[in-house]
Amino acid sequence: MKSVFKILFLILTAIVLIVIVVFGYRDIPLESLKMKYGKAPSSFISIDGINVHYRDEGISMDSIPLVLIHGTGSSLHTFEGWTNQLKKTRRVIRMDLPAYGLTGPFKDRNYTMDSYVEFIHKFLNAKSIHKCILGGNSLGGGIAWRYTARYPNKVSKLILIDASGYAIKAQSTPIAFQLAKIPVIKNLFTYITPKFIARKSVENVYADITKVNDTLVERYFELALRAGNRQAFIDRLSVENDINGSEKIKSITQNTLILWGEKDKLIPTEVALKFHKDLPNNTLVILNGLGHVPMEENPDKSLVPVLEFLRDTNTLD
Repeated sequence: MKSVFKILFLILTAIVLIVIVVFGYRDIPLESLKMKYGKAPSSFISIDGINVHYRDEGISMDSIPLVLIHGTGSSLHTFEGWTNQLKKTRRVIRMDLPAYGLTGPFKDRNYTMDSYVEFIHKFLNAKSIHKCILGGNSLGGGIAWRYTARYPNKVSKLILIDASGYAIKAQSTPIAFQLAKIPVIKNLFTYITPKFIARKSVENVYADITKVNDTLVERYFELALRAGNRQAFIDRLSVENDINGSEKIKSITQNTLILWGEKDKLIPTEVALKFHKDLPNNTLVILNGLGHVPMEENPDKSLVPVLEFLRDTNTLD
């Protein structure tokens, strides 16, 4: 019997070693990632000992800039298409949240929504931004409305893009999200990160997967390999959802644009309808044929309602 267990143990060990050899990836040095993803107009600013990657572009005299916050597993690059257009007439600021992109993890590994809200507050203060138009996608949207509820005097208008906020069952969840919650496997996830998982996870949030090209997948994959990001990804997904926080949504009086991909499988349109019902002053736009990250999947189409929403906002002194 002992010999049988020994053989099984050796076989299992061999399988694990093969998986590590085939799918194991080391962290990519930060300086290498900066050369590829952190060139101008990128800048870095220290917030609580974290060297935060951000971009501040457009009209510098714009007194109420547009601040954009990305979602889980993403980076500031997700708003590239929007920014290329918006910066012609506005000041646009975006950053890599702690745990993602070039910024890296929180020092205390605290990935609660409260921690992210306070991070945004410290970031805006460090940039001497007294008031802004705040927008966010998915996790970033959840941070944006919570920030607005806590610091209403800091936000002029709010843009929620397929935002988190209500307890809801996803129709389909990216495989990376699923693996990061499974005991044992999630521990291996910090060493074994198959590239095909990155591709499948991105395809999950697109309605048209033909738009998921190699360059896009490579960006998501390589930024996930920034030192500390894989553990931070697991830490973030281990945080319990704030299911009671949605009551605060009703207190938000700012003019709000609710922008949603019709084919979002991660946070379905029924959540958009909940925001529409609870926010006192809002406009709801459902984008036909788009998924969870409409600003990335089709920047031109998704930007049209944003430009209309911003049209009557005069932010130049």
